[in-house]
Amino acid sequence: MTAPASRGSLRERAVALSVAAGERALVPVERFVGRRSLVGDSAFFANDQFPWIGAVEARWQEIRGELDALLVDRDALPNFQEISSDQLDLSDDDRWKTLFLYGYGFKTELGASLCPVTTEIVEAIPGMVTAMFSILSAGKHIPAHRGPYKGLLRYHLGLIVPEQAPACRIRVGHEVRHWEAGRSMVFDDTFEHEVWNDTGELRAVLFLDVLRPLPEPYGAMNRSIVKAIAHSPFIWEARRNQRAWEQRFTQRRRDAERDAERDAGRAAGVSSP
Repeated sequence: MTAPASRGSLRERAVALSVAAGERALVPVERFVGRRSLVGDSAFFANDQFPWIGAVEARWQEIRGELDALLVDRDALPNFQEISSDQLDLSDDDRWKTLFLYGYGFKTELGASLCPVTTEIVEAIPGMVTAMFSILSAGKHIPAHRGPYKGLLRYHLGLIVPEQAPACRIRVGHEVRHWEAGRSMVFDDTFEHEVWNDTGELRAVLFLDVLRPLPEPYGAMNRSIVKAIAHSPFIWEARRNQRAWEQRFTQRRRDAERDAERDAGRAAGVSSP
């Protein structure tokens, strides 16, 4: 019988090989997508190119409220690399937390139950593929990297922004920007990008991937490619990791509720005459 560690290594190699092969196959496609893009091909994009942004920003405080509820037990949230193992090249500590609502079109039922308002908001966004909270602790640095596919654009909505906002920044290509609470930024994550939180405070954003606007029939081609990526070993591994974390989180909640009931019972017994 093969040892579990060996099975894990084989699975990880298979995922890595599939990702590498996919990236090579997408190179000519990405050049074509960049040329056909209805919003241009740049590092950052103007918010007014995306009509849905205003409706999201109008409800940013509701989204922030659901995030605040999650952060009451921040330690229970998964580290990003626990869900998406390819992030191990970018982070190997507990200072980049996340909660997925959608991942490449797959809805997480636990995320939706914890954040029903945010889920409702992101489901109304045209072309939404991935939605999650991205939470960086003080001093966290995410090294330079690029995203997997140019047919998607990355969206951030600032939710918790350190007081020293310029010290908490993102570089995309040669441009550097920082987040503002209640404000959006859209960028192409296939440009090399890097993130620094050089403050003593938390930074948190609503993080989305949305389909890049393309004319038809190229939009249909793009949707097909994204659907194929969604069924790749890389995404299926992330889904397994998400389900495993959800089970741990649910058990943690049950244990906490049981302990609270036990403590309440003891307190009632002590106060009884």
